[in-house]
Amino acid sequence: MKFTVKYNPCFFDDVAQAVDWYNQQKSGLGDRFFNVVKKQTSKLSNAALLFAIRYDDIRCMSIMKFPYLVHYRVDERTKTINVEALFHTSREPDLWNKRIQY
Repeated sequence: MKFTVKYNPCFFDDVAQAVDWYNQQKSGLGDRFFNVVKKQTSKLSNAALLFAIRYDDIRCMSIMKFPYLVHYRVDERTKTINVEALFHTSREPDLWNKRIQY
């Protein structure tokens, strides 16, 4: 089943912050991270239901070789995926609660 993917603007901020951090650690590492995120999120339209619901209605897809999870919601009725956030796996879970209040 193919879904339409929509992105919360905050997701792009999350990606940009991570890319900047990785580029500060090693030249080009942020670009590599970005390419992995882009490649994996591009597969969501066909594979969204393969990932488990972690809490409430949020599913999480891990980013290969990097400690990040893409948080998203699936609306099967409208065949829409809403990508909400990209979070480092060791970040405080309360950040998610603050994010969804907006």
